Amino acid sequence: MSINRISVFGATGFIGSRFCALSDLNCVKIKRKDRLPKTKDIVYFISTTHNYHVFDDLKKDVNVNLLVLMEVLENFKHSDGIFNFISSWFVYGDVELPATEEMCCRPKGFYSITKFAAEEMIISFCKTFGLKYRILRLCNVYGRGDPGASKQKNALQYLINQLRAEKPISLYYNGEFYRDYMHVDDISRAISLCIKKAPINCIINIGTGEKVLFRSIIEMACTLLESGSIIQSIKPPDFHKIIQVKDFYMNIDKLKSTGFRPEIKLKEGIKELCQS
Repeated sequence: MSINRISVFGATGFIGSRFCALSDLNCVKIKRKDRLPKTKDIVYFISTTHNYHVFDDLKKDVNVNLLVLMEVLENFKHSDGIFNFISSWFVYGDVELPATEEMCCRPKGFYSITKFAAEEMIISFCKTFGLKYRILRLCNVYGRGDPGASKQKNALQYLINQLRAEKPISLYYNGEFYRDYMHVDDISRAISLCIKKAPINCIINIGTGEKVLFRSIIEMACTLLESGSIIQSIKPPDFHKIIQVKDFYMNIDKLKSTGFRPEIKLKEGIKELCQS
C-alpha cells in the first residue's frame, strides 16, 4: 500500500514534531485549529497527556480527546485513505502482562478512559462508513526536547533534570516497578513503518517488549551525571493508585512482523537525556 503524503494532526507536540522530522513520508502539518485533512491519509497525535486534569479542568480530556476527534472524523467520512490514531498503553489498565492487543482494556483515570473511548469511536465510525484505520498504542516515550516534562508527563526526564540539579528525588515503591521505554526517535520510525506496512483495521503495540526496572534507569542516570542527589522512597498517593497501574510492559509480536527493530539502546538514550 503506497502512501506518499499524509496529514499530521498534532504536528507541534513532542512526538508529532519528531515524527515529522524523521519520517520519509511527505508530512503535511495541519494547523492547530484546523480540522480538515489536506490528504486522504491521516496520522492523529492530538491528545492530552496525563490523568491529572480532573483537578483543574474536568472537561479537558473529553474536549481534546473526543470532541476534537469527532470534528476531524466528520471531515474524514468520505475518504478512501487510512486514519492512523496514536493511542497509549494507558488504555490497558490492570491486565495480565505482557499486554497484548487482544486483551480487554480496563482504563483508569479520565485521560486513559477517553483515549480508549476514542479508539472505540474510531473503530465504530470506520465500520459504519466503510473506512480504514489503524490504532497504534505507544509504550512510555522518552527523549530530549519535551518542554512539558513534569511529574505527571514524562516523569523520567523530569527526574533526570532534578538529578542534574543535585536535588533530592522521591520514587514511588522505591522505584521497584517495571515499564517499557522507547526513545522518541524509534517511536517515530515505528509509527512511520506501521503507516507504510502494517495491516489495516487493527491495533498494534509500539514498544520494545522489554520490562525495565525503573530504579535501574534512575541509578544509571545518577552514575552518568555523577549526581549526589538523595533518592528516597515514598508511598504513592491514593489518587495515583486510582489512575495508575504499578507494572506495565507490552507484547510486540505484531510490530516485529513489520520488520521493525529499535535502534537506540536504553543506556544510549539515557546518556543523551543526561547531556541535554
